[in-house]
Amino acid sequence: MSDTIILAIDQGTTSTRSMTFGTDGVPRQTVRREFAQHYPQPGWVEHDPEDIWRDTVDTLKEAAAADGGKVAAIGITNQRETVVVWDRATGKPVFNAIVWQDRRTAALCAQLKADGHEELVRARTGLILDPYFSGTKLKWILDEVDGVRARAERGELAFGTIDSFLLWRLTGGKVHATDASNASRTLLFDIHKGAWDAELLKMLDIPESLLPEVKDNSTIFGETTPDLLGHSVPIGGMAGDQQAAVVGQACFQRGDAKSTYGTGCFVLLNTGKEAVVSKNGMLTTIAYQLDGKITYALEGSIFVAGAAVKWLRDGLGLINRAADTNDMATKLEGNDGVYMVPAFVGLGAPHWDPNARASITGLTFAATGSHIARAALESVAYQTADLMNAMVADGARDARQIRVDGGMAANDWFCQFLADVLDTDVVRPANIETTAAGAAFLAGMAVGIWNGPDDIAAAWKEERIFSATMGSDQRAALMGGWQEALGRTGSRQNA
Repeated sequence: MSDTIILAIDQGTTSTRSMTFGTDGVPRQTVRREFAQHYPQPGWVEHDPEDIWRDTVDTLKEAAAADGGKVAAIGITNQRETVVVWDRATGKPVFNAIVWQDRRTAALCAQLKADGHEELVRARTGLILDPYFSGTKLKWILDEVDGVRARAERGELAFGTIDSFLLWRLTGGKVHATDASNASRTLLFDIHKGAWDAELLKMLDIPESLLPEVKDNSTIFGETTPDLLGHSVPIGGMAGDQQAAVVGQACFQRGDAKSTYGTGCFVLLNTGKEAVVSKNGMLTTIAYQLDGKITYALEGSIFVAGAAVKWLRDGLGLINRAADTNDMATKLEGNDGVYMVPAFVGLGAPHWDPNARASITGLTFAATGSHIARAALESVAYQTADLMNAMVADGARDARQIRVDGGMAANDWFCQFLADVLDTDVVRPANIETTAAGAAFLAGMAVGIWNGPDDIAAAWKEERIFSATMGSDQRAALMGGWQEALGRTGSRQNA
């Protein structure tokens, strides 16, 4: 089996990657492409689906060629909630993909709340009415793009999140499907019954003919067309990026927690067979579905994490590369009262304020670029603490540790500060690209390379544990400063 590999497609918000993994679960080759972000209006974020498809094909072929092993299966993981609608006959999108960060449906969500729909949404989907989720984006395309609603009602169009769009293209238009984790983020899926919900479809006026079939996270979805890799390859795993990271981090036991630091930050805590209802701004979501059995999670979603560091680089020119923030933060003894609230696209959990905007507070003439860089890193830790505190308030037990992954997890200063603020152990795995690893594990399970979660847990390895060293008074003072900074953003909960 040494020459057998699994290919994972990791289609993210700012880049598309293909990675190869051996049967030991260790990554071997990575090929990555960044693609364009489109901002037609303030608060609007779009991607060209053809850019995503082109980069998927290119990176897939390059990674497979660079590795040289025999590809046994392909797994797909994706930016969740991003919406694509395409023509069933031609496969061409009718509009740009509307990205999860997009806020154009804020007024629609507010109206739906005013009309009394949020209780139904919460009960069926575990979500809230927020522009973040797919359903209102889909309604916008149907209502605002000329001719699209009529074509949808004639059954000519297909809807999907990025995983579904890629699956359609990879299989030459033969398979229109998604997985339970991505379906659970659409506002259209009953997470208790495991099925699309007629009342929610009626609420948003969405034709059922648009929707993909919903499957387990690990199953044979279909096969690629032979021209892609020279022969057909089974597509055996699909999961939204955060659920894929749950698998990649082997968080299979109730109470296990992971936090992924990519463009945004997402904390998921495994709640087992129980769909815990949050009273503190958390989401109830499907962690994964295997053999038809659903495992649930509480989730806290932070819209801006690594994106704030990217802004320091691309927007301000303050750094040349993300790794520079480690040295800039380290050379300061403290934050000197400088806080960043990175509400560039509103605030996610637990505040859910689409109208909040980013701010930097506490600036004096003594402040430097290092203070702003440190404030960006600190803000992600404070937001993580807000999420964990909300989960504890919902009845979840304090996590004895939290497993971290994603690009920011490579930053030692950040990991230590996170451990200090959370007052718990922060565990960094040997492979911080656990999103892609989760997709590979799911695909490998479908073709018999791994037998189940126990095999995946055995393959997971830690690299370093960061333990809290900060005193309680210092921690309380820092969190107090964060709460004060939050209150200046216009957040409903903190103003």
